[in-house]
Amino acid sequence: MSENVPPEQDHDHESLTSPLLSRQHRSTNSTSQVAVVGVNLCPIESLDYEIAENDFFKQDWRTRGKIQIFQYIFMKWLLCFMIGGIVSLVGFCNNLAVENIAGVKFVVTSNMMLAGRHEMAFLVFFLSNLGLTLFAAIITAFIAPAAAGSGIPEVKAYLNGVDAPGIISLRTCIVKIMGSISAVSSSLLVGKAGPMVHTVGACIASLLGQGGSRKYGLTWKWLRFFKNDRDRRDLVTCGSAAGIAAAFRAPVGGVLFALEEMASWWTSGLLWRAFFTTVVVAIILRALIDVCLSGKCGLFGKGGLIMFDVYSANISYHIADVPPVLVLGVVGGIFGSLYNFLLDKVLRVYSIINERSIAYKIFIACAISGFTSCLLFGLPWLASCQPCPLDTAEACPTIGRSGNYKKFQCPPGHYNDLASLIFNTNDDAIRNLFSRNTDSEFQHSTMLIFFVTCFILSIVSSGVVAPAGLFVPVIVTGASYGRFVGMILDSHTNLNHGFYAVLGAASFLGGSMRMTVSLCVIILELTNNLLLLPMIMMVLLVSKTVADTFNGNIYDLIMKAKGFPYLEAHAEPYMRLLTVADVVSGPLQLCHGIEKVGNIVHILKTTSHHGFPVIDEPPHSESPVLYGLILRAHLITLLKKRSFSRTPVRIGVEAFQHFSADEFAKKGLGNVDRIEDINLTDEEMEMFLDLHPFTNASPYTAVETMSLAKASTLFRELGLRHLLVIPKTSNRTPVVGILTRHDFMAEHVLGLHPILVNSKWKRLRFELPPLLKVF
Repeated sequence: MSENVPPEQDHDHESLTSPLLSRQHRSTNSTSQVAVVGVNLCPIESLDYEIAENDFFKQDWRTRGKIQIFQYIFMKWLLCFMIGGIVSLVGFCNNLAVENIAGVKFVVTSNMMLAGRHEMAFLVFFLSNLGLTLFAAIITAFIAPAAAGSGIPEVKAYLNGVDAPGIISLRTCIVKIMGSISAVSSSLLVGKAGPMVHTVGACIASLLGQGGSRKYGLTWKWLRFFKNDRDRRDLVTCGSAAGIAAAFRAPVGGVLFALEEMASWWTSGLLWRAFFTTVVVAIILRALIDVCLSGKCGLFGKGGLIMFDVYSANISYHIADVPPVLVLGVVGGIFGSLYNFLLDKVLRVYSIINERSIAYKIFIACAISGFTSCLLFGLPWLASCQPCPLDTAEACPTIGRSGNYKKFQCPPGHYNDLASLIFNTNDDAIRNLFSRNTDSEFQHSTMLIFFVTCFILSIVSSGVVAPAGLFVPVIVTGASYGRFVGMILDSHTNLNHGFYAVLGAASFLGGSMRMTVSLCVIILELTNNLLLLPMIMMVLLVSKTVADTFNGNIYDLIMKAKGFPYLEAHAEPYMRLLTVADVVSGPLQLCHGIEKVGNIVHILKTTSHHGFPVIDEPPHSESPVLYGLILRAHLITLLKKRSFSRTPVRIGVEAFQHFSADEFAKKGLGNVDRIEDINLTDEEMEMFLDLHPFTNASPYTAVETMSLAKASTLFRELGLRHLLVIPKTSNRTPVVGILTRHDFMAEHVLGLHPILVNSKWKRLRFELPPLLKVF
């Protein structure tokens, strides 16, 4: 019958019945399982977001009464309140310290300029910036290297299930706070929003949710409810929302930022607690700022983000203003994608330099500080002096405090518009750019020079060995070219220059960070004007759409450059062509339900796996069956207790007499038990251990014929660390292999199947010319 089939139909039948890819022999996953955490290369693992439903977990839930359930719920809300309170206090003190340290530096420099001591003014400016940068670099390099950089990519990876050492430790938290204050005060073009999310938000949330510490005497029973990664994940999510809320005084924007950018899992209950946390932040910050407004916080301190309420004018715009705004969005998308491209390349160069020694890291930071100081002090000499406006609401020139009119080298009655932007904190510079009724304050050349300067300095400053956020530098850069566009249009538009600065900041944020809803709300809460909403929405959508055609958002690029195995929400198209059997790696290490102690010790010492399938064979079962999955940490706990038996028999309910559920809870930071610390006698090595009561009897499994795309979605959405692969037929070994997050990485998949590298099944995006790819 097949002889009568036309060749075309025979070819179609063959394509439907043949496998998509030829089967290859199983190989070991050789992809890198290390990542750059801060500035150091560290091994990484995955977090256990799955609940191990073994007999002890079930017994613990059976014995819980209404009081224990109430304690669990009450502690969740109490910890959210504590996170909000501590984050707001730290954010308030952080901003206050930056304002006063930088303010004193600028006043001393300005006073020397007024006295005509220009060389001494430069020396003070240069040395103060160098000293502050050197302090931030030294404490970061020697005490907590994980504190370097923004911190948002690390927290985002943590919420995705990546466990990197030291990113949320107490040491990292302290260094990040001190280093951020020092780095921002040193005139480096870095921000404090990223460090606020990382240390103040995520670190504090994680430390509160560790479940107590015997080292510091914190063993309160109520804290024991949170000795698992799932509850800590929710607390860290609330902490990241609180960090943005404290940095920008944007409680709703903080919640949306955590939802849109940070969290990989989200529930309505988590939304409610995150909103409660940011409300606490907003209320406490408001109360503290009221104290500062009465003049009790120093010469310069306002106690909070001083950009708030800087644009409260009534906005009126017409349909003729839409095309320039659309062009601004396109320009923002192009600039944003270029910014991401250059920053990615610079960070890769810095990572190569940082691998050499600590001296190189500190030298690079000091060199960037010196270059920045020379540039910032020298550029205002290129700007011409402007006569002070007669109708200004503040003193001109501004002397002895922050303001819009810096005298610098100008004669009396004049000001230097470029110095007014440079010799201020980044917050003050943004306020000057956003401010209304200042259309005649800045020159075209000033805006162009300031934009180019900010664009370059924000890129080269982001890779130094110090806490360095990206939010504020991007806002400053975008506001400068946005105001420049407004100055060019001037009489051809109904919008003033300050409004164009706001739109420019929004377009550059959308082009580099690729967020929409959260950025829109954050900008609205910053400017305190709901009338800006339609234009901001439009410019964000356009800039994000344009930038997405070139590359990914900045945080994803940094995570990829650092090597974090981040699982995207959507599987790559080529994963539809593969099954889980095509990528599962080996060799597979199995444990029996009743295993000899010596075999367990051998497996733990010869492998670095953190999960092992447990199978039952005759005579304990009629045929080989998969009983479940046991974790490495649980095996080590069993060996430490030495509850062995001389014969291979089940222990049954006797296990509850020798163990408690708390012994199998997640340990705090730095308290991981190691197999090398356990010494067993030869007699004990010949004994047996019943693993049934301690094994997760309901692990998630995938049939070997499941598509890799479906398995990837399952793995990410459920927050798994291990996914067991079982055979299609019953006459084989009950488990084929184990999938971890590294098995879904493109490096591993495309390494096994290089034919897919050049296939059409990849994400559509404009490709750079080959010459540019070299760089």
